[in-house]
Amino acid sequence: MTGGNDPHGLDRERLLQLKSAIEADIERGLYYGAVILVARHGVIGLHEALGCGNSKDKRPLRKDSVFSLFSTTKAFTNMLVFRAIEKGLFALTTKVSEIIPEFSGGLRQHITFFHFLTHSSGLPSVFIPKPGMYIDRLDEVIKAICKHVHSIEEPGVQVTYSPMVAQALMGEAVRRVDPKKRSYRQLLQDEVLTPLQMKDTSIGVRSDLKARHIVPIFLDQSPIDHLGHSNLGPNGAFEEEEAEMPWVGGISTVPDLYRFAEMLRRGGELDGARIVSPAILDKATRNWTGEKPNELFKQLAVACGWEPSPAYLGLGFFLRGEAICHSHFGTLTSPRTFGNLGAGSTIFWVDPERDVTFVCLSAGVMNEARNIERFQCLADLAISAAV
Repeated sequence: MTGGNDPHGLDRERLLQLKSAIEADIERGLYYGAVILVARHGVIGLHEALGCGNSKDKRPLRKDSVFSLFSTTKAFTNMLVFRAIEKGLFALTTKVSEIIPEFSGGLRQHITFFHFLTHSSGLPSVFIPKPGMYIDRLDEVIKAICKHVHSIEEPGVQVTYSPMVAQALMGEAVRRVDPKKRSYRQLLQDEVLTPLQMKDTSIGVRSDLKARHIVPIFLDQSPIDHLGHSNLGPNGAFEEEEAEMPWVGGISTVPDLYRFAEMLRRGGELDGARIVSPAILDKATRNWTGEKPNELFKQLAVACGWEPSPAYLGLGFFLRGEAICHSHFGTLTSPRTFGNLGAGSTIFWVDPERDVTFVCLSAGVMNEARNIERFQCLADLAISAAV
């Protein structure tokens, strides 16, 4: 950063306030550390690595530290769904059961890809299809979902965030319609990661990235175990090299995730690589859930004494929306600000009105209420630097 206002229109002193806020959080023990990046008009104004990866070895974070993305992984799966739609392999209105016949039966056979992308499928909000099962192999997860997870209401009635089922089935669907019959992992590599030059991103903890991987530590009790076949512990699935989890299984760095977010800011293209079209991104970044609340987040709001707010969901993206409410994207960003986030630690968003891109990956998985308040504060500090 240089002097007062840089050419990108980000105020240096306000960016330093953002950095100081993270340092203060770390000093208070709210989390171990974070890597933060803020850019405007595609020019980086702030990129810092602060704190460490855990409380034991105090290894300082680096700008290229590799983090488990948790549900931010869903953004990658969504891109494969968008690409399949643009290739005519299926449509937003296609019933998922037409691609995955074993997902038929009852109300769920009427669920479309639109319902999955807007989290309005009518399926229960489950984190695992069968208690105690391994979750690192996609084929086993799909079998368990088809056997154990059934609709509790008509699709389209309520909005309830899907922690795993929607993206697991969409990851399987794009694999099944692929003319080359590639795995989900290979599809993502070929169609998104390689074109975007995201060299430090993978599904599963790729062997060459293990040394830089910050093993996730839950600061509060995790509601479930995330078991992998190597039996590496209660959250061992996040350390498996061959894990294939289209809902939580990605790992990445802030520079790589910034390239992904920049592709979105630029309408689906970066450095000559066209991933998706402006047309589908325009649809995806509009509010398709009206004033309906996100039932899963509503429970959190009520428990915290917050006013429940509209879900503000596009097609696979969270949106800022109009209401002044608790939001990962802050209170000062524009209504069509969009992005994705992962449990207690990861986020990216793009404010198309102010042309700002924000990426933050942190060490130490926070309680979600504290995480929302943390990212809300950081978002407001970041967007206030856009002058």
